[in-house]
Amino acid sequence: MNKLKRNLIVTTVIAAVLAAVLGTALLVSPEDSGGMDVQPAAEAQPVRADSHRLTDPKKSELTVVEFLDFECEGCGAMYPVVERLREEYGDRVTFVARYFPMPGHRNGELAARAAEAAARQGKFEEMYTKLFTTQQEWGESQDWKEDVFRGYARQLGLDLGAFDAALADPDTAGRVQADQRDGLGLGARGTPTFVVDGAVIPTPASYADFKALIEERLTD
Repeated sequence: MNKLKRNLIVTTVIAAVLAAVLGTALLVSPEDSGGMDVQPAAEAQPVRADSHRLTDPKKSELTVVEFLDFECEGCGAMYPVVERLREEYGDRVTFVARYFPMPGHRNGELAARAAEAAARQGKFEEMYTKLFTTQQEWGESQDWKEDVFRGYARQLGLDLGAFDAALADPDTAGRVQADQRDGLGLGARGTPTFVVDGAVIPTPASYADFKALIEERLTD
């Protein structure tokens, strides 16, 4: 994608970020787990050894973790912002994606399992990208989208038998829930939730705000 086109996309989503993050994110109340079938981790960690790192610089100066729901419109709006930041800071900043599917999204948890099933074949980032770039085609639907996600797996060249087995494996669901527990334990109450060097931050309203935050942290 050329620079002009990328800039236009990022500019276009700024208003969408504000509307989606502040207006449509499903929130979890502090008193409970919001209908999730999990409880907060007693010793929550922003990043674990098996967390999915989208960048892995040799000398990381900062870690940015996103607890996300692939069906969340706010996460979809932030996706091109995060991609641009990854492109600019990937050699200095570790960007991490963690699952936090929210109650009320029919296919959010299934999408997370689809990404984890792809990860078992070394294709997490490819499925992560596919789910976000096609979100408008399957998100906010009350229909079960397993066939759609299997189609994505086929397009990515995954072994469908292994993908189906991983999708149905309780360990895959457990892996998603482990991320949710950490998110709840750290204070995540909706999506997207960003954790920068161990602390939850308010979701930046734009690319410029996020860039400024990163620049400030890098110069500390």
